[in-house]
Amino acid sequence: MLFKDEIPLFPTSYSDILQRIRNIDPIKYGATRNFLNGKVTYLSPYISRGVISTQYILSEVLKRGYQPQNIEKFIQELAWRDYWQQIWVAKGDAIDSDLKQAQVPIVNHALPNAIKSGLTGIEAIDKAIAEFYQTGYLHNHMRMYIAALACNLGQSHWRLPAQWMYYHLLDGDWASNALSWQWVAGTNSNKKYVANQDNINTYCHTQQQGTFLDVSYAELQEMSIPEALIDLVTPKLVTPLPEKRALVIDTTIPTCIYNFYNLDPLWKKHTKANRILLLEPSHFRKYPISKKSIDFMLSLAENISDIQILVGEFHELVNTHGLKDIYYKEHPLNEHYEGNQEPRDWMFTVKGYYPSFFSFWKKCKKELQNRKQ
Repeated sequence: MLFKDEIPLFPTSYSDILQRIRNIDPIKYGATRNFLNGKVTYLSPYISRGVISTQYILSEVLKRGYQPQNIEKFIQELAWRDYWQQIWVAKGDAIDSDLKQAQVPIVNHALPNAIKSGLTGIEAIDKAIAEFYQTGYLHNHMRMYIAALACNLGQSHWRLPAQWMYYHLLDGDWASNALSWQWVAGTNSNKKYVANQDNINTYCHTQQQGTFLDVSYAELQEMSIPEALIDLVTPKLVTPLPEKRALVIDTTIPTCIYNFYNLDPLWKKHTKANRILLLEPSHFRKYPISKKSIDFMLSLAENISDIQILVGEFHELVNTHGLKDIYYKEHPLNEHYEGNQEPRDWMFTVKGYYPSFFSFWKKCKKELQNRKQ
């Protein structure tokens, strides 16, 4: 999948990423984002990998003269990413399980084979899944459709299907992914999300009829598991980590630790330091990702001068090389790191757990209104 100017869907050079930020149209984004061909930003993989921050994107857009009240939907969607991360910070591993209440009903802990194979019979969904395997990208609305099929019609517990999607997503962010699946499944929200064929036709610009989703919402709520979703599969999700390489370490200078969630090329750029992309096998056993995601991560890492790659655990790195002056960015998956933890660039100062996005957003909006333009 290429844009009209033949630029790949997700280029990895830092200059191309910055140009993508300059190309944002927050007005059109707010008006069209729910449509499959809407004016979305295609920035999520770079945010998830920590190449750029939500704060930086907001700052750059506001510099162009947009008033916050006129682009509130765009800012809200950026804030959702920080909101999911704040829940992860506050709740830790609790986001790996039903967060607020149990998912009911569930009849399996697998994935409908029709979803994995892209053979649901819903044209828009099947096309999107085929493209997903090629590009590592799914439109946010399509993610909700797939989750609704798996959890609320197929009655699969959300966890394994969510892991399958995370595995293939270039923008894989476990907080955003897991908690969004839980939002759809009703374990992190007050009600489940469902969509019928009319909804899919509207937002995907299709005209399909006669599918198992071509019913009213009342019928959808009472529907037994569709035949298309009965056959189940347990996907094999294994991370193909790179070969181990020897490091060249100067113990007289600091060491900066990068990882799957921090590939910021500007972080401590002017500090003379050992720069190590740490790929911990224990992390990728718990949260496996595909070869496409590995290759994308490694390509993004090339924006960081003199970076070296280590496949190994944090304490293995420290003990083997006698590292002492260590720096890293805070993240829920870094709690076992030791050294100097530096904060991430959040959009707002609002911290902690909020049970709903809009209770979180209310605080953020107040802060936004109080900022000097």
